[in-house]
Amino acid sequence: MPTSTGSLKHTALDQHPEMCVHQTSPLNVGAPLELIRQSFITQQEYFFVRNHGAVPHVNVQRYRLAVTGQVQVPLTLSLDELRAHFPASTVVATLQCAGHRRNELAAVQPIPGEIPWGAETIGNAVWQGVALREVLLAAGVRPEVRHVSFLGLDAIQKGSERFAFGGSIPIEKALSSEVLLAYEMNGHPLPPLHGFPLRVLVPGYIGARSVKWLASIVLQDAPSTNYYQARAYKLFPPHMQAESVDWTQGQMLGALPPNSVIFRPCEGNCSRQGRFPFRATRSLGKVTPSNGLTCQVTEEQHGQTPRC
Repeated sequence: MPTSTGSLKHTALDQHPEMCVHQTSPLNVGAPLELIRQSFITQQEYFFVRNHGAVPHVNVQRYRLAVTGQVQVPLTLSLDELRAHFPASTVVATLQCAGHRRNELAAVQPIPGEIPWGAETIGNAVWQGVALREVLLAAGVRPEVRHVSFLGLDAIQKGSERFAFGGSIPIEKALSSEVLLAYEMNGHPLPPLHGFPLRVLVPGYIGARSVKWLASIVLQDAPSTNYYQARAYKLFPPHMQAESVDWTQGQMLGALPPNSVIFRPCEGNCSRQGRFPFRATRSLGKVTPSNGLTCQVTEEQHGQTPRC
């Protein structure tokens, strides 16, 4: 499938100088929390962008999605065929990068070679596409299938190796109705930065499993062997070091735990009063200010002032 690569500029970089630009090649950028929190549905220009390589330019007329592996009938689908042969499905879902709030971890111990993301790597959108399960059922899922792997059209260079971004999810997750092959975002065709013409959307999982610029789906009996599943995005005990770790071990990241962020007051703000302006996403428990007192927070706060 012919593609080309090149740098694409994020639409909000010039409009909002406060945008958090961590890299320009590949482009990795996010919006300040104040912009993200302006609406329940994150505008495209404020939606974080996480890339490992250049954004591919895809000729949609020549685009084909391959569905192979342990299936009864291999499929090759154009975007028009996907839209015509399968019912459209809409999901409101949040994507969050696995590196979300990494800067807080790095403040405790350095994390070499990784982007020091803050809390900007999260966004909520209305996604439209085709339920992945419908495509898998059309291909016929063989009994031995345990995982569904995805591969993108991008090209990533690591040392002497060149490969595409990929990953996989368990078959049980893949067959849930919420997992989409998405071709629209907030009522518009996917922009190139977010995976045009087609991406996977896996709600509740790390963003890395929602593979962009989707080229192929393979049904198999084991997880993907792609670098970004077999080596990156893995969890190890804190005493292990990258230089000596056994990469065949470790936990492959998948489902995300709940997360909440207080963005007002900001880090470094101090108050000697018993009350302070407070804004947060839905909290998971308690907040302890620097004065040692404890505030019980049980619901989403919008400019309210909890008493401590």
